[in-house]
Amino acid sequence: MTEAQQTDTEIARLIDEEITRWRAVYDAPEANAIDLLLRAHPRDAVAFRTVDADWNGVDLTFGDLDELSQRSARVLADLGVTEGSRVGVMMARSADYIGILLGIWRLGAVHIPLFTALAAQAIGMRVNAGRASLVVADASQRHKLDPSEDLPADGRSWSILRVDPVDDDTTAAAHPEWADDAVFGPLVEAAEPLTESASIGGDGVLALLYTSGTTGAPKGVPLPMKALVSFRSYMVNGLDLQPDDVFWNAADPGWAYGLYFGVLGPLVVGHTNLLPHDKFTAEQAWNVLSRFGVTNFCGAPTMFRAMRNDPQSDLPVHLRRASSAGEPLTPEVLEWSRDVLGAEPHDHYGQTEHGMLIGVPWREGISLPAQAGSMGVTLPGWHCEILDQDADRPAKAGEVGRLAFSPSESPVWWFPGYDDAPQKTAERYTDDGRWYLTGDLGWQSDDGQLHFVSRDDDLILAAGYRISPLDVESVLAMHPAVREVAVVGKPDELRGEVVAAYIVLAQSFTGDETLIHELQQEVKTRYAAHAYPRVIEFVDELPRTASAKVQRYVLKERA
Repeated sequence: MTEAQQTDTEIARLIDEEITRWRAVYDAPEANAIDLLLRAHPRDAVAFRTVDADWNGVDLTFGDLDELSQRSARVLADLGVTEGSRVGVMMARSADYIGILLGIWRLGAVHIPLFTALAAQAIGMRVNAGRASLVVADASQRHKLDPSEDLPADGRSWSILRVDPVDDDTTAAAHPEWADDAVFGPLVEAAEPLTESASIGGDGVLALLYTSGTTGAPKGVPLPMKALVSFRSYMVNGLDLQPDDVFWNAADPGWAYGLYFGVLGPLVVGHTNLLPHDKFTAEQAWNVLSRFGVTNFCGAPTMFRAMRNDPQSDLPVHLRRASSAGEPLTPEVLEWSRDVLGAEPHDHYGQTEHGMLIGVPWREGISLPAQAGSMGVTLPGWHCEILDQDADRPAKAGEVGRLAFSPSESPVWWFPGYDDAPQKTAERYTDDGRWYLTGDLGWQSDDGQLHFVSRDDDLILAAGYRISPLDVESVLAMHPAVREVAVVGKPDELRGEVVAAYIVLAQSFTGDETLIHELQQEVKTRYAAHAYPRVIEFVDELPRTASAKVQRYVLKERA
């Protein structure tokens, strides 16, 4: 054995020992979120640093969060939340947001993330499918919970806790029914601390996230406590987070990457994460990275592209590590990031159901150089393969196949199956149960690197978000001007892909700019602001197979 091989063996053994040790902690029957996320760390250590619009930072220590979570838990408990209750949270990043999440977990309840850019229909779909008993919403988001065609007043099983009293008299007058809301600020100030915390064990559920598939129906992904093993492994092996790093994961915690590795991951390892209140912009990124001296940064590919398109030479950045999740970055962006930010972004691949499985790891001893077009290699704790398209065996190098992993050979695997959907869960596995099929296509190069090709169900990867074409099509199809519609992803330099809609008009309608704007607004208000079609083309007919199925690949080539 060569010296290099011996070193590799020692590192692999060390990583295996770490994972085994972490499993004993996070998958224990007595596992307790408050013990593991707060009390495991010094009370005076900084857990989060919130950042306001003027770039001022306010520190939240683990002790602060322990106290805030006690009072938040009391407020939630007084509103009927108990162990196993499900609580939707539609809030911007803030101290109250973190306190409410920890209050939920202190009670042993389940957090349902509600991304603030989602429209009322999508919010209602998640709240109702998740059987939430309470929805916590910022005042700026509260209108999405008003009774409407998408959210009828009848049959609601959930109540509302509003964060921030409505100070605007006009807004309050326009919504007199909001007067019945419970309001978090006064309640938490008066709350008696609830010091107990529930021990839900490794299989106990912390959160219920929703992901879209080819049917367009939401699929609930339960996040158990033992997933913290995988999250810790990624923070250590994928991101190489070091004690002296200034860390910022810029992803929104309304989605998996932000919740897993911007909230839970930092809490698990006891490392500070920055929490800017406002949504991401290039201006925000330059200021936060430069003013706070960030050395370890995570973000979607769109974030790097946005910064490249809006350079700020007066705000120098010196990254030690940069990581990107969503899709591979182009050589131009990799080179720009290395020259301007100080580090090439390493691409990492994951799913809501599993966290991060594949990537170009940063940890010393297993680190690889970034390679344009490559997702990297299987990350520690996982066993991934490219399977033949027609048989459940590994494909040859260079052949496009189905990206899969073996749960029995992946010690950090945690997915318990979709919520109340055993058939959908069963569809993800091969007949013999050995392989879990991710639903993505890829290929493996001779050097072992894995390359992403596409979703096998045509999901659109836009600015780090996965958008189901059928979700967008279903909204557009309800418009009287639309006779037929097909939606695909169109390559875009900034966002990776944008939503493109091809529409056959109904008789007597004219495809003009007014109609385009109307259709875009329909998607924004009835589905999600980030999912509207930026490209709309009116066509005489859609390309179809002999059996009348729409040929999406023809539209993709056209896009």
